[in-house]
Amino acid sequence: MFDPREKIALFIDGANLYAASKSLGFDIDYRKLLNAFQKRGYLLRAYYYTALIEDQEFSSIRPLIDWLDYNGYQVVTKPAREFTDSLGRRKIKGNMDIELAIDAMEQSETVDHLVIFSGDGNFTTLVGALQRKGRKVSVVSTMSTQPPMIADDLRRQADHFIDLVALRGEISREHSERAANGTEPRPQDVDT
Repeated sequence: MFDPREKIALFIDGANLYAASKSLGFDIDYRKLLNAFQKRGYLLRAYYYTALIEDQEFSSIRPLIDWLDYNGYQVVTKPAREFTDSLGRRKIKGNMDIELAIDAMEQSETVDHLVIFSGDGNFTTLVGALQRKGRKVSVVSTMSTQPPMIADDLRRQADHFIDLVALRGEISREHSERAANGTEPRPQDVDT
């Protein structure tokens, strides 16, 4: 699946990966995630995308964003939008699909293998476009939940599908690590 001579770039939809790992009952250790893909090839870039609620004095995701930014990830953020739906409920919208797609298309000029951490079916067209440029695309999500967290079209379009369950042993944060380091910061629950 991976050739050690390949230049690799990771594109992590933060909210989507967080939801998938939580539904599987484990936390991601982002240092281990970087190491896991550095072993698979030449890791050129690792992007992490998330929306931030700006009016909050403290955001639970801010420590994670800061850690990622100082430890090998290129963090891409934008303000989340708050709105009221037709039933009068407060909702937060923070979709990062366009930012991820543009970065992936730009990096396709340089990298051989793009790894997208998302099950969002909106990325199916992006995967096809990257493949037409001669690039290999792997998608990381899960089918081990009910319902599966990956869109069937996306899974079929990708050159390789990697179930998050298969990576768990390499990238999960153990309970003892969480206790030693305090609770892991977690992304905001935003609609994507």
